[in-house]
Amino acid sequence: MFNEIDPILYPDKPAEECGIFGIYAPGLDVARLTYYGLFALQHRGQESAGIAVADGGGIELRKGMGLVPEVFACHSLDSFSGFAAIGHVRYATTGSSQPLNAQPLVFRYAKGMLGLSHNGNLTNVADLSIQLASTGSVFQSTTDSEVLVNLIARYNTNSIEEALMKCMIDVKGAYSLLIMTEDTLYAARDPHGFRPLCLGRLGEGYVVASESCALTTVGATFIRDLEPGEILRIDRSGVNSTQGLKAPRPAHCIFEYIYFARPDSTMDGYNVNKVRREMGRQLAQEYLVDADIVIPVPDSGTAAARGYAEEAGIAFEEGLMKNRYIGRTFIQPTQQMRELGVQIKLNPIREVLEGKRVVMVDDSIVRGTTSQKLVTMLREAGAKEVHMVISSPPVLRSCYYGIDTSDEKELIAAKMSQDEICQSIEADGLHYLSLEGLLQIFAPKEECFCTACFDGNYPVEVPKTNKKAKNSLE
Repeated sequence: MFNEIDPILYPDKPAEECGIFGIYAPGLDVARLTYYGLFALQHRGQESAGIAVADGGGIELRKGMGLVPEVFACHSLDSFSGFAAIGHVRYATTGSSQPLNAQPLVFRYAKGMLGLSHNGNLTNVADLSIQLASTGSVFQSTTDSEVLVNLIARYNTNSIEEALMKCMIDVKGAYSLLIMTEDTLYAARDPHGFRPLCLGRLGEGYVVASESCALTTVGATFIRDLEPGEILRIDRSGVNSTQGLKAPRPAHCIFEYIYFARPDSTMDGYNVNKVRREMGRQLAQEYLVDADIVIPVPDSGTAAARGYAEEAGIAFEEGLMKNRYIGRTFIQPTQQMRELGVQIKLNPIREVLEGKRVVMVDDSIVRGTTSQKLVTMLREAGAKEVHMVISSPPVLRSCYYGIDTSDEKELIAAKMSQDEICQSIEADGLHYLSLEGLLQIFAPKEECFCTACFDGNYPVEVPKTNKKAKNSLE
């Protein structure tokens, strides 16, 4: 199962940014294939969804607030035809959650129509928007993605590729992009490769998506990941690659592997499920608990828990059962529901837990509120001891590259020592995977990842002020 964490019922997790999907496949039902591709990427954003289709004479757009099935329950795909499409699922990291910020964005400019889907976050968006506004640009939304549209339209004197290469000089931060004109699909990845983007083949056509799981869902064959700074043009002649600006080293988001990506995805050469299992093994090597059972916090802790149990020689059990029928539209939350919180999402299995010394494996601790509730839940179900082990290092810093982590003042590891956190969540023991142990899993490419949320080493300069205020156009 993929991760779908309701921010109200399960508030202690960082939220993902967005998912993007694009297809160029004349003769196929590109709108419906994009629908299924977005469905596979739903874990990356649950606030809004949209699809834009090009038919050679224009671009038609349908989008709305809600999950993919909710949005397109009101929009028939039968009359939505063309030979290319781009889609988007969104979680707001810049710009508020409202219909005008839903993507794809579609505009008319000097050469026709242009559609854009963006995953990531621009760190210099405030400065860029002021510069653009001072020279006549008008903004219809409050997203940083519209800054990209304005820059592309402004620079597009010759080709989209040249415009994107110029944008890479001006724009700082994280962006995986899909751009569609009336007859061509383009894809681009920022110079550091923060956010994932891959290419696949479907019959005589091509597919580009945030994760390889979306390729598999629509029956496409994975070809490769886009390189940092690479620009693709896909049209009737096939795929043409241009290398734009490239950073001295990649900075792929390591949290994609820890929590965000679907386990069946492979990104930049690493299968997510395998990496998470190795994280669990490394955890057991660093911190071996004398316990009776190992249980995961489902679903993102499951692979790491299996790896821990295998390495430690301790029985793996499912001690927490997830209610998979609670989605973001479950019910309008009341204060009583907020207090119940995790109990609505997860149920302990007393027959598994009673009288046992338990190792509970989770992927991360951000604020600590959920962890404390989980520990209490296990004790109330009869657990004799509860040791919490985390398959990532302590989250000490905010992310500015497209993941909605808390401000640093809300991060429990930035305020408390490990012993103090252990006492706060009322566990018998607490251990994090070391940063060295995490990076060892990716050897010899351990320097190719962004670890700023753990060590504060930001690959791209970040705003001096609060990220929400600084990075919004509002």
